Amino acid sequence: MEKLYKKGLLLEYFTVGYNVVEAVVSIVFGHIANSIALIGFGLDSVVESLSGMVLIWRLRQHGRISEEKEEEIEKKATKFVAITFFVLGTYVFFQSVRKLIEKEIPDPSLPGIVIAVISLFVMPVLAWQKLHVGKQIQSQALIADSKETLACLFLSVALLLGLGSYYVFGFWQADPMVGLVIVVFLFREGREAWQEA
Repeated sequence: MEKLYKKGLLLEYFTVGYNVVEAVVSIVFGHIANSIALIGFGLDSVVESLSGMVLIWRLRQHGRISEEKEEEIEKKATKFVAITFFVLGTYVFFQSVRKLIEKEIPDPSLPGIVIAVISLFVMPVLAWQKLHVGKQIQSQALIADSKETLACLFLSVALLLGLGSYYVFGFWQADPMVGLVIVVFLFREGREAWQEA
């Protein structure tokens, strides 16, 4: 069991490190390309990092405190992850609606496309590992965080669709439309995590 908690911690350390780099690169290149899609993707990485830090705090408590206290911390961590789903969902909703109303066309950005493609490979593996470990140690917080990592994968797809569809087909509406679909997923997962807490 101790090995599983250590593995969970390593997964969260990787999550935070990867997402900090992804956030910085996305926001910098988003400003250069004047792409709100890319900046939004970077802000998602910030939220994902916050969720990862909460999980690090939660997993580090294992074995240091009583089982009752650990259960209490598990519930708090799960609630915080649920809140990050709501924050991210609200942001994606408003940005998607704003893009559709203002007809904001994403600028093609090679660094943005590269970041999204890398995330397409990294995020599914990371999400599956977190889900697997979360189920084994019965941590609803880690399971909820695995779903947030999955949301990052969906946002990578949205970013690719937005940048790629405009670049190839001139269909700029793909980005905000996919964003609205992702909002449904984010709010549903947030509600489930909150109820489980």
